[in-house]
Amino acid sequence: MENNWWGSHLLNRGVDDELWAISSAPVTRGQLRKTVADLGGHFREQGITAGNSVLLRMKPSFTYLQVLLALWSRGAQVVLVDFRLQPAEYEPLVDLVRPQYAVVATGAGGPVAGFRQESDFAVQRLPDGRPAFDGVRLVQFSSGSTGRPKVIGRPADSVLAELDRHSALPGVPGRGDRVMLLNSVMHNMGLVSGVLHALAAGATLIVPPTLRPAEVVRMMARTEATAVYGTPVHYDLLSRVGSGPELPALRLAVSGGERVPQETFDRFRTHFGLPISPVYGVTEFGLIAGDLSGASTPPQLGPPVPGAEVRVNGEELFVRMGQSPYLYSEHTDRFENGWLRTYDRVHQDPATGILGMLGRVDSLVVVGGLKVDLTEVEAVLLDHPRVTETVVTHGEVIEAFVGADQALTPDELTAWCRERLSPVKNPKRFFVTRQLPRNSMGKLVRDRALMHGRVTSASSSQT
Repeated sequence: MENNWWGSHLLNRGVDDELWAISSAPVTRGQLRKTVADLGGHFREQGITAGNSVLLRMKPSFTYLQVLLALWSRGAQVVLVDFRLQPAEYEPLVDLVRPQYAVVATGAGGPVAGFRQESDFAVQRLPDGRPAFDGVRLVQFSSGSTGRPKVIGRPADSVLAELDRHSALPGVPGRGDRVMLLNSVMHNMGLVSGVLHALAAGATLIVPPTLRPAEVVRMMARTEATAVYGTPVHYDLLSRVGSGPELPALRLAVSGGERVPQETFDRFRTHFGLPISPVYGVTEFGLIAGDLSGASTPPQLGPPVPGAEVRVNGEELFVRMGQSPYLYSEHTDRFENGWLRTYDRVHQDPATGILGMLGRVDSLVVVGGLKVDLTEVEAVLLDHPRVTETVVTHGEVIEAFVGADQALTPDELTAWCRERLSPVKNPKRFFVTRQLPRNSMGKLVRDRALMHGRVTSASSSQT
């Protein structure tokens, strides 16, 4: 994004001693500005300047966010890659986008364990890298219905417009609010709805070092959090915390990523005395709809926010965009004549305009607030030399029905998937049988209930 935009709209807002964020320790806006300036100088010495493409893959931390802001202050295009991806998922992305630089975590490997105050990194100059796409400042990946990731590029004005849509949403946190952020800062809701909006609006960001529910509640009480952002999984866990401190300052609970189950909505409301408010968006566009008034209940998403123009064709939601968000041509079917096809099925109330979620029209599902393409999981299983066919479904969890020699055990399949897929994509249950059922046309049965009814002699395992 443009250097002067970051200064005037984000980094230069507020006085130096104003609190920017809290995790293990507080960070003021003055400290943020100094760190970003120092990092900008470091990246200048490394040769990073306007028009460069830089891949960023670090553990979630304040350092990660400061590095991101510093790279943008240099005019670089930043490609965000989730640190949790396995090499088999990560390396094809690097080959696809071919960045000129990579800023990567250093130190101990292994899974991410919470949010860190600081984290170490190294800058690498990559051979045969290509420069930034014209005008694009943020590059993200999102699963697609073919198993090949969508490469999404957002110019500065796209993120600016999304921040404006947030500001226009009644009840959104602003100056004086303290926002507890449970969403991942590597993905759109955590980054834009959480980090960038709070920075632009003058709210204080609170990021817990651990997501253990009881400790999150204690930190919300200690910091006098007025709002919490999360996914349905977070709210389900918070609502199960036993006796804990009162949260008299808490006025708002915002959820995105997937539909809130009615049971979770009711339990959280009973436990904390306020409803879960929905917001809805897609990586390509950002925030589309939301209702922070407490009036919308599952499966309602709220009305389109000011600045988002939508239409519903045959229950499928489309949103107007000025240009295609895709940096490659593989997904031209998703953008046509200025309209982005979301592949989400919705109902729109003709009187109020409120959208209600019905489901998906493709193989994409949402697990823990993250999108998972079931065809990608199927492709990994089919790569196993002893697997002949597979159907992967999603109900409460991801399940894999596998046609193979029945000597192949679910434990072997679990190990195979864990080496090739990030944890959120791994099936939780495997059903192994010699041959999967097919319909009268010879096609594999893909109905989850029918599969459970017909794969009766399968061996199974829950991970």
